Amino acid sequence: MPDPALATAHLGAVTLTSTDAEGLGRFYEEVVGLRTLGRPGDEVVLGIHDETGAPRELVRIVHDPDAPRVRGVNGLFHLALLLPERRDLGHAVRRVMEGGAQLTGASDHFVSEALYLRDPEGNGIEIYRDRPRSEWRWNGEEVEMGTVPLDLQGVVDSAAADAVTERHVPPGTTMGHVHLAIADLERAEPFYREILGLDLTVRYERQATFLSWGGYHHHLGMNVWGGHGLIPPPPGVTGLRTFEVVVPEDQARAALVARAAAIDAVLAQEDGVAVLRDPSGLLVRVRG
Repeated sequence: MPDPALATAHLGAVTLTSTDAEGLGRFYEEVVGLRTLGRPGDEVVLGIHDETGAPRELVRIVHDPDAPRVRGVNGLFHLALLLPERRDLGHAVRRVMEGGAQLTGASDHFVSEALYLRDPEGNGIEIYRDRPRSEWRWNGEEVEMGTVPLDLQGVVDSAAADAVTERHVPPGTTMGHVHLAIADLERAEPFYREILGLDLTVRYERQATFLSWGGYHHHLGMNVWGGHGLIPPPPGVTGLRTFEVVVPEDQARAALVARAAAIDAVLAQEDGVAVLRDPSGLLVRVRG
């Protein structure tokens, strides 16, 4: 049964390791539409200013010129930025085209409409908008999701009334979900369900699984489409460094961390943040 104490849990920032943080940061600002919020030390922090003007981190890039690029490891399939409106998605198409980048895909998933691209270091990015929840169809506890071609012209036309392309994503943008490429769903899924308290929303045989808190279509996707030969990433490689799980309820967060500690999955705890290692060797920061 869904845990009501975790109903408000969601994702925070995704941190990437890069050999060129400044260059990658420009891509996320100029093409993706995030704002640079700061450059602490060897990092570039990007995100939005919310409706109150407060900064909200969405992507953090850590510079390491010596970080090796390693293939064949568990890691990021894509990070997924959720936009408030279809019109915002139309502006996202225009930014990609005007920025000289290319879409790698454009799909209608029934619950959402999505654009796909890769950053200059090969990290996958999804930019999407949700359809109203009243339009989602459920079969019991599983939501109906699929993949059909996106009405890309309709998406572009939704922003046609705006003569100038909006250079940044709107204040309501969030990290909607994270999708992981891993080797073993049978080990990973119980960790995220039993330790982090996510609920299953869709399973595609033994190929992919989607999970969420609070009745969302998915906050986390995992797939084995890259094959079962993937291994945990060595420390310090480029690509996914960590992703954040935000649990606003103090007791729910403490219980989650206690469950992780019971299976020796907690690597560190400091200042209210716990770093967990999942069965695929990927790092999850849990905070309030």
